[in-house]
Amino acid sequence: MPADTSEKGLETILVEGLCAHGWMHGKSADYSPAFGLDLVQLRSFLEDTQPALAGVLDLDPSSPAGLKTLSRIQGAITKRGVIDVLRNGIQHGPHEITLFYGTPSRGNAKSAGLFAKNRFTVTRQLHYSEDETKLALDVGLFINGLPISTFELKNSLTKQTVADAVEQYKRDRDPKELIFGFKRTLAHFAVDDAEVEFCTNLAAKPPWFLPFNRGFNDGAGNPPNPNGLKTAYLWEEILTPASLTKIIEAYAQVIEEVDETTGKKSIKQLFPRFHQLDVVRKLLADAGKYGAGRRYLIQHSTGSGKSNSIAWLAHQLIRVEDPKVEIKPVFDSIIVVTDRRVLDRQIRDTIKQFAQVGATVGHAEHSSDLRDMIEAGKKIIITTVQKFPFILAEIGDKHRERNFAIIIDEAHSSQGGRTASAVSKALAAKKALATKVDDDGSGEGDDDPVQDLINEAMEARRMLPNASYFAFTATPKNKTLEMFGDAYVEDGKTKHKPFHTYTMKQAIEERFILDVLKCYTPVQSYYRLVKTVAGDPEFDTKRATKKLRAYVEGNQTAIAKKAQIMVDHFLEQVIALQKVGGEARAMIVTGNIMRAIEYFYAIGEYLEKLGSQYKAIVAFSGEHEYAGEMVNEAKLNRFPSADIAERIRREPYRFLVCADKFQTGYDEPLLHSMYVDKKLSGVKAVQTLSRLNRAHPKKHDVFVLDFQNDVETICKSFESFYRTTVLSDETDANKLHDLKATLDGHQVYDQDEIDALVTKYLTEAPRDELDPILDVCVARYNTDLDEDAQVEFKGDAKSFARTYDFLASILPYSNAAWEKLSIFLNFLVPKLPAPKEDDLSKGILEAIDMDSYRVEKQAAVRLLLPDADAEIDPVPASGVGRKPEPELDRLSNILKTFNDLFGNIAWTDEDRIRKLITKDIPEKVNSDPAYQAAKNNSDKQNARIEHDKALEKVILNLIADDTELFKQFMDNPEFKRWLAETTFGITYS
Repeated sequence: MPADTSEKGLETILVEGLCAHGWMHGKSADYSPAFGLDLVQLRSFLEDTQPALAGVLDLDPSSPAGLKTLSRIQGAITKRGVIDVLRNGIQHGPHEITLFYGTPSRGNAKSAGLFAKNRFTVTRQLHYSEDETKLALDVGLFINGLPISTFELKNSLTKQTVADAVEQYKRDRDPKELIFGFKRTLAHFAVDDAEVEFCTNLAAKPPWFLPFNRGFNDGAGNPPNPNGLKTAYLWEEILTPASLTKIIEAYAQVIEEVDETTGKKSIKQLFPRFHQLDVVRKLLADAGKYGAGRRYLIQHSTGSGKSNSIAWLAHQLIRVEDPKVEIKPVFDSIIVVTDRRVLDRQIRDTIKQFAQVGATVGHAEHSSDLRDMIEAGKKIIITTVQKFPFILAEIGDKHRERNFAIIIDEAHSSQGGRTASAVSKALAAKKALATKVDDDGSGEGDDDPVQDLINEAMEARRMLPNASYFAFTATPKNKTLEMFGDAYVEDGKTKHKPFHTYTMKQAIEERFILDVLKCYTPVQSYYRLVKTVAGDPEFDTKRATKKLRAYVEGNQTAIAKKAQIMVDHFLEQVIALQKVGGEARAMIVTGNIMRAIEYFYAIGEYLEKLGSQYKAIVAFSGEHEYAGEMVNEAKLNRFPSADIAERIRREPYRFLVCADKFQTGYDEPLLHSMYVDKKLSGVKAVQTLSRLNRAHPKKHDVFVLDFQNDVETICKSFESFYRTTVLSDETDANKLHDLKATLDGHQVYDQDEIDALVTKYLTEAPRDELDPILDVCVARYNTDLDEDAQVEFKGDAKSFARTYDFLASILPYSNAAWEKLSIFLNFLVPKLPAPKEDDLSKGILEAIDMDSYRVEKQAAVRLLLPDADAEIDPVPASGVGRKPEPELDRLSNILKTFNDLFGNIAWTDEDRIRKLITKDIPEKVNSDPAYQAAKNNSDKQNARIEHDKALEKVILNLIADDTELFKQFMDNPEFKRWLAETTFGITYS
């Protein structure tokens, strides 16, 4: 017989594969569509495990007692969900019915025996409908008669794929049927021979299917399987009885979300994605094998569900047992640290909703909370990185010898390293070191209390041997990779890579996040500046050009023009086209707080002018002076700052104007469009644009309009994090020796002064005993070093302190001389005055004026990234070099260069055109009778309408004499809009 390549053949492979791994065959005839249960398997399970109860209960649906029992079970599943019913059983009258026995504890023969009595059954061609008796789904999975999963299978050899299976679920499987009802199974699987997708709620509109694939070549799909189908891992690894039991116990979850404003509750069912299940299981296995003292870097793309991964990891780390000790946990406490307040609450709530560990979770709000929680037996403590050093400082000595698991969220940030350092210092034991080091780090120390304090300080910097660090990030920097990544040797270099990856490439290809570079549109700004002074002074060209660009971009005309473009685009191309089901939101990214406030007002004024019902929200930190008064975001928005993330989801708010806030760690699927007016590069560019990538069932694209950055810069920023990020080599610690020698050579300090200051500092001497030592060194810096030497010394000092602070946590050895110099420089550097630098561009803004401004939207482009792992260089351990020499040029040349770059309308007769625009055209427009009548007898809006009509007439009359200007007016919408604004501003009063 030839091989069976039909869909039926795939069904046979799946069913027989399950049965080879602990499942049994079920029968469709045993399934009751009325109750959504396999009655034969349920009865067999109860008779085998609870015979006395089985003898009392009646499971015959034709009898009144049996109808009550089965209705009770069916009703409990409907109300609580099958996950909770399996975990906790049900009560029926005086009876407690256990419906599932979970993972047996180590060495417990009784629980192992009960677990073995669970009945895992797989049923082919399951007739699921009471009314439409001929309808059947391909495969149904049951545990003890309770439905767990359904399957629709397709075969690419018959020209059908997983997409067809998804459509079959959406089109043909009615969620009103019990087996397809919400919460009645763990997940519904669409499967072919190459890929897997799943959905937890077929009743959602629309049902949302997510990939459940291993990934291949850092992208979507599955790798070739030399031993079978690409999707065989599903039944050979994921759905084995032991694996599925763990998923039921520790991953699958029904959670409740509450809208804090309306109080409205929504229910969501979680089932882990493959990468989430894979990373947590691998981390747990490694921690169980090696115990505490390990470091792990997890590079998972933004929007990949890191919050749930962290929650699942945290509550399972509690149960990781030391294989060398009889039933002893590896970790005494799990501490989750985040620098995102929104995520802080999200992680806390996600963990707490796992009922079986809810009582063990605490949230450390204040410095005394952590100590109290440990003493009260809280196993998981969640806190923000801002509170963390203060909280851990409160831990009593009796807790310092405990083992900790430290989970660091967003470890790419500068807080990641500081968090690890704070953890080490706070949790390090205060015991004397067995081995001490001399000042040069090479030998035995004397019995010296100051030396003991230095030794303790060095030890406190080190990564703790009694703590494991689990660092999550989408964008690992070089420090992050070297501190937490896995080391390996290649080409004679020690490189570092993540322990686990779920790449941006895979997340995009799996449609779990959207590609923010798919529709990226740069906007080119054009300006024309003129001199307003008689002479032609000289200025520093680089500084002058930077000031000129800032001046024109921050000019009120430019702000108003760009705000208009943003609003017009959003209303016409996003709202009008019903993006995200008509719920789309926009983010405006600005360069500073003043710019954010200006945009907030400009957008609001333009929306009001258009008669739009929509409004903007502004987000920034602190209180600032604007237009003569002190303002903050709450005052401008007219609601509390804490409500911003929630309010932007409600009408009439559609525009979120940001100055740094919400550019990282903000998870809002309704964000569709981003308007960027800020220089971005590197990690910051990736984090900022990635705010758009969160998936939503009705979100199919995103849009970026960028006024400041070019395609090359944005591409370069994303390249490092599109696939796996690898550190090309370790930081060269020997460069600290070189830096120290260079610093010593400047003779700003001597060793006696370093020793004296460090001794006084560590023995808590008064502040006024430290300053005299430092002031002598500052005097030498000022008098003995020329300007270049000052620049070099200060740069090298900062570099030494920064690099040592990082290396001290990971080097396998200590160096007391480095520690002392680091302490000394951290006091000295803030007292060193900055080298005097003459601003040779000063006064240029007073010597120029903006003659014209326009912006031109370029063609939208899809940015393509290299399909390869990216290598980044290690932390540089060198100084900053010399101060650059200014490049002087005359104002007229600077303006010519600037206008050549940014003002590309090449008028043949600039003086005549300028007179036309500023005098002749306004005069002719102003003499129009209809415009005059509207100005005198109507409002500004009607006057503008008549003005624009009059302007059209004037321009049409110029077609013969001023073809160039007429062509610009007719062909260039931006010029037309600018000219209308200009003439209206001149004529309307």
